[in-house]
Amino acid sequence: MTRYATGALLLLFLSTVAVGFVQSRDVAGEVLRLPSEATKFFNRHGDVGKENGDEDDSVGTRWAVLIAGSSGYWNYRHQADVCHAYQLLKKGGVKDENIVVFMYDDIAYDEENPRPGVIINSPHGDDVYQGVPKDYTGDDVTVNNFFAAILGNKTALTGGSGKVVNSGPNDHIFIYYTDHGGPGVLGKELGLRMPTSPYIYANDLIDVLKKKHASGTYKSLVFYLEACESGSIFEGLLPEGLNIYATTASNADESSWGTYCPGEYPSPPEEYETCLGDLYSVAWMEDSDMHNLRTETLRQQYQLVKRRTSNDNSAYGSHVMQYGDLKLSKDDLFRYMGTNPANDNYTYVDENSLRPSSKAVNQRDADLLHFWHKYRKAREGSDRKIKAQKQFADAMSHRMHLDSSIKLVGKLLFGIEKSHEVLTTVRPAGQPLVDDWHCLKTLVRTFETHCGSLSQYGMKHMRSIANICNAGISEQQMSEASAQACVTFPSNSWSSINKGFSA
Repeated sequence: MTRYATGALLLLFLSTVAVGFVQSRDVAGEVLRLPSEATKFFNRHGDVGKENGDEDDSVGTRWAVLIAGSSGYWNYRHQADVCHAYQLLKKGGVKDENIVVFMYDDIAYDEENPRPGVIINSPHGDDVYQGVPKDYTGDDVTVNNFFAAILGNKTALTGGSGKVVNSGPNDHIFIYYTDHGGPGVLGKELGLRMPTSPYIYANDLIDVLKKKHASGTYKSLVFYLEACESGSIFEGLLPEGLNIYATTASNADESSWGTYCPGEYPSPPEEYETCLGDLYSVAWMEDSDMHNLRTETLRQQYQLVKRRTSNDNSAYGSHVMQYGDLKLSKDDLFRYMGTNPANDNYTYVDENSLRPSSKAVNQRDADLLHFWHKYRKAREGSDRKIKAQKQFADAMSHRMHLDSSIKLVGKLLFGIEKSHEVLTTVRPAGQPLVDDWHCLKTLVRTFETHCGSLSQYGMKHMRSIANICNAGISEQQMSEASAQACVTFPSNSWSSINKGFSA
């Protein structure tokens, strides 16, 4: 009798589960899911860990590389973004041994930070710095170490923890990069104290991703990229067939945007004089913070982030793009990020996205914003006020020098009437920025030899130099034009004397 009663109860339970299947399909839209209580029922015999986002045989091991390429307190937002991303993955069940973190680590205890040892990524946010495994910091945040970590090549590392993505053929990799950028490049801006490494050029990054695919050491890879003109890193370069899905904060010819900046709404706490996050990055992370990532797909997050980052097509937003194997966008986010068990009952609904801020700050102007607010709030006659004034003046001098130098080089090479068209031409979608990447690197170095470092602001001129290459200009011609355009250049903290060269 007891056996029959037990069997009847099991049939009743299974019928309830079947109803749950239908309900879950209505909510999620794409994937059939067991109700959370049923999942716990079936996991109660030794598989409890899977509730917390841990791997199972169907998912494979999750790996993540998180990199903030900038430094300097005015770039606070990039390291805040990476710290937030780490906390998100940690809550999702991704293990520290599988998360590789690159960050200069000069923000938390910078004299400008009003909360020493604390980093926040939103006005009322919690500390995201605590517990972050800082695998590569300071001078170890290099292009070579970044590439070596992706490829799992420990012998190519210099410094750092030695942690790399030691993935296998059934594993899933998530890469998140936040930094300054320009057409075809991502920049590592190491503040005022030491020279930078060369930029990451798009063709080199794509080559690394192709090598990773050829090694057979992942099943799928997702790349989220925050930078100005970030679409140019993949546009016409990332082929299908690598099982790589990429989204970018902007298209190939527009800036990305900082958010939670002084003077906007919502604003950071009064004592902060810098942007706390980046618009695209905050959009995908705040979405991930609140949803059950078992029931939200990459495509759904892409659409939500795209709407929030475009900022209702206002003057303060950019166009989020996607590249590579778009079929992977059907995957649920859980496969790459795990999911926070606290969000089990919070499924994805298209209308529950967070509203965009009232305005945002162009990434390239965030440093000026910081210097200005620092100057405005400093006591009259104080060393702080004098320093802020000099920082602002040096940055503006550097910008004006670069803008005028590039324009003059163009006029010397192509004539007054034709130069503007050549320098500003944007190639059609689907074409890479430049035909000859070696030429681009050579002409960048040639220009910087005579005119000084491009630095984070000057990366905007990479398209002009690429177009000079595409027009067939030789290194000798570029050298002669640059020498005429730049008899001297400012020797302030932004020059190549202090910053090093970009190629």
